Amino acid sequence: MKLHFLGTGTSTGVPQIGCKCKVCTSTDRRDSRLRASAILSHNGTNLLIDCGPDFRTQMLDNNSPHLDALLITHIHFDHIGGIEDLRPYCKESDFFVYCQADVSEGLRDRIAYCFAENPYPGVPSFRLIDIEPNKPININGIEIEPISVMHYKLPILGFKTKNLAYITDAKVVPDETIEKIKGIDTLVINSLRIEEHISHMTLQQTLDVIERVKPRIAYLTHLSHDMGLHAEVEKILPDNVKIAYDNLTLSID
Repeated sequence: MKLHFLGTGTSTGVPQIGCKCKVCTSTDRRDSRLRASAILSHNGTNLLIDCGPDFRTQMLDNNSPHLDALLITHIHFDHIGGIEDLRPYCKESDFFVYCQADVSEGLRDRIAYCFAENPYPGVPSFRLIDIEPNKPININGIEIEPISVMHYKLPILGFKTKNLAYITDAKVVPDETIEKIKGIDTLVINSLRIEEHISHMTLQQTLDVIERVKPRIAYLTHLSHDMGLHAEVEKILPDNVKIAYDNLTLSID
């Protein structure tokens, strides 16, 4: 199993428009971050996790890999804003999208033309599959368990499969979810910045969760420019905590 990071940035991306800070002007490619998204691959199946506004660029930069389905963590634009660009993946049949019921409702509202009774020729064609926390699903032999986290007051999803857990946009990781992923080999988890934020974990809050989960290794994602330079921040992290960067690929046993 492999996890390929398409984007590891927060909603504004890095560099942020108009910003001249040391991170946004860095020449280290690891400091340049598209909106958070990843591809989970196993035995020829590629599952896209989130489809933000940078999706088209991410696909072109990676030679347009085939995709079998989309898993959505939540309805915010930086995680669904590129869904219309899935059009090329809908030519032969409906493209399967797995998400919570509130996300299904939101998509039917935001891209209503895709779900019209008589859709305009050529619009993307999606089949929305509602999923719930703690109820595993199987996609082409890959068993995935949606897990619950809180994004401020919004219940959103992370995903657990085999020895990997992928969590983004969490402010609180409930005890039940901690127990489900405790001792997992590889944990991918969001960490926005050093200072407090209303709906995202700070670096210290993320490290506290990692200490409770005790994975073999953890990778931070969904970073803002306020986190600091990749090279500088990684020096202060525990040995088993790394910072993910765009186009990093992990091999999961």
